[in-house]
Amino acid sequence: MEFFGRPEFEAAAQIIRGRTRHRPRVGLVLGSGLGSLAGSIADADVIPYQDILYWPHSTVVGHIGQLHIGRLEGQVVLAMQGRAHYYEGYPLSQVTLPIRVMQLLGLEILILTNAAGGINQSFRVADLMLITDHINLAGMAGANPLRGPNDETLGPRFPSMTRVYDPELAQLAVNAAREHNVPLHQGVYAGLSGPSFETPAEIRFLRLIGADAVGMSTVAEAVVARHAPYEPGGLDRRLRVLGISGITNMAIDDPSSSAEAAHEEVLDTSKIIAPRLEAVVRGILRHLTTRD
Repeated sequence: MEFFGRPEFEAAAQIIRGRTRHRPRVGLVLGSGLGSLAGSIADADVIPYQDILYWPHSTVVGHIGQLHIGRLEGQVVLAMQGRAHYYEGYPLSQVTLPIRVMQLLGLEILILTNAAGGINQSFRVADLMLITDHINLAGMAGANPLRGPNDETLGPRFPSMTRVYDPELAQLAVNAAREHNVPLHQGVYAGLSGPSFETPAEIRFLRLIGADAVGMSTVAEAVVARHAPYEPGGLDRRLRVLGISGITNMAIDDPSSSAEAAHEEVLDTSKIIAPRLEAVVRGILRHLTTRD
């Protein structure tokens, strides 16, 4: 199936409703090697991805493949312990099916995390970057999650992407990082399809067009989160999005370099990043109000 739609989204949502006592408000997508936070969720209902109809499950090391639904820092959260990727062979409408399901379950806030390569030369390995905007290179080349028939009950044919990442949530992240003495850069994330790492020429190009970090996830999820219907002066059913990248390696921009990008490096560095990311996410959740 190339295009997943409301029947598949509803079927998956119905299974989750039947497997949890909780009504989550906040969604967490935990990227490569960053899934340890899910184990901190209290009173959790745990649902393996394979138990949920149509839900994509990752074949990549570092993505465990479970939902944890419970309480964290005073909020009811739904945490994805790993995600699927376009390069694994799933259609983008299935890669982003979890985001559609979160919307049907009534979630309000989505926190996306990922492992990324650093392009900005002021970054260092194991730094965190708050995503302020993205460059959807895969989507610009045709791999857009909104491609195909459009269901107006899910969102408009031509949604605005002017402000994908919520500034109020971003400020909470900045405050939480400061509170826990965690360095937090801000920058633009470039989303590519993968799975091959970028060539040095591609890295130099990405830097030239304004990218600070690069990865193979997140962007499609953010686009779908902002696709839901919005009624001016009325109900905004779009998920409010916060994105944080963990810089697991510095992207190689010199073709004469002997260095090689490797997924093992990503996983090793994620062990350093994970506690920093957890401190920031916990701080955000702790300071969310009813208004937020």
